[in-house]
Amino acid sequence: MTKELKSNRREFFKSAALAGAGIVMTPALAMGSGDKVQLDSASTLPTRKLGALEVSGIGLGCMSMVAGTYNPTPPKQDMIAHLRKAVERGVTFFDTAEVYGPYGSEEVVGEGLEPFKGQIKIATKIGFEIQNNQRMGRNSSPESLKGVVDGCLKRLRVETIDLLYLHRWDPQVPIEEIAGAFKDIIAAGKAKHWGLSEVAPDTLRKAHAELPVSALQTQYSLGERFPENQILDTCEELGVGFVPWGPTLRSFLTGRFNAYSRFDNLDRRSQLPFFSPEGLEQNMPFLRIVQDWSQKKGITMAQFSLAWLLAQKPFIVPIPGTISPQHLEENLDALNITFSTRELTEIRSEIEKFELLGVRSKESALMDQ
Repeated sequence: MTKELKSNRREFFKSAALAGAGIVMTPALAMGSGDKVQLDSASTLPTRKLGALEVSGIGLGCMSMVAGTYNPTPPKQDMIAHLRKAVERGVTFFDTAEVYGPYGSEEVVGEGLEPFKGQIKIATKIGFEIQNNQRMGRNSSPESLKGVVDGCLKRLRVETIDLLYLHRWDPQVPIEEIAGAFKDIIAAGKAKHWGLSEVAPDTLRKAHAELPVSALQTQYSLGERFPENQILDTCEELGVGFVPWGPTLRSFLTGRFNAYSRFDNLDRRSQLPFFSPEGLEQNMPFLRIVQDWSQKKGITMAQFSLAWLLAQKPFIVPIPGTISPQHLEENLDALNITFSTRELTEIRSEIEKFELLGVRSKESALMDQ
């Protein structure tokens, strides 16, 4: 790397850090949307493959950067600084969706990551009808799917999308027709790879037979283990990467809550049986397993939860959605944590003794969601 590029990179991340601290950046420090930063290999993270797509072993989920599903919408400049800090730490995989906001998450991701175009991988999702800035029902029609991609490209400030998911399948449209639509999108150069979210193994097989699927995104964690019923095995058989959302079970596995926690009506958790007073009372003993093992390993509960996921299969890439710089650092350190075969067996034995309230059934893995 040239001396000039190194200097530009230092100034760029300095300006991002200032923005995150609420300090007004001068024009000399702030880089414009047309500026590019060349990354070096000093802070690279271990990588994994989603099909043929190579990404950092842990990605960054970007839903909460605007959507406010679990938190008030944070300041945009803080999120731009957060995205750039993630890149500085070696994250190369960022997950967003058209419906997050809607549109707002893609816009923040596009602005925050524009200087690193071509050096990082952005995944987004389509497949919901959006009217008057509100999410409506599912829309998997080929016409709709092909029609919304240009908007995603514009908001993300890219010429092609690295990984384009169908967010949810509308069963009124045959999955083969949907695969055909994505084939057209890829042929037009608007996406490089495609993926699915929350589909059953049989649906994944049908789609993959039409057009090889790079990744499947589905909920999976220490507490939500239904993908272990055929989903992970199908991914392994087909060479499909697996991207678990909710890897810390909506922060439950981080130790953030207790049996007396209550949630505001604007918080999505307030609507979920798992986080009801009855649910928390029944589920808290499970958390003691996570606490005990974290203490044994000398790591945090979040790190234990993420490292356990990573240990299940080499093609798993979690996307914890933190908006905290401290939690980002904590999460990424999970890539350096390993378990012995004996430890994994003991953990499995302990977690399978518990019946959690408000989690999906094993049988749900065989149904499209």
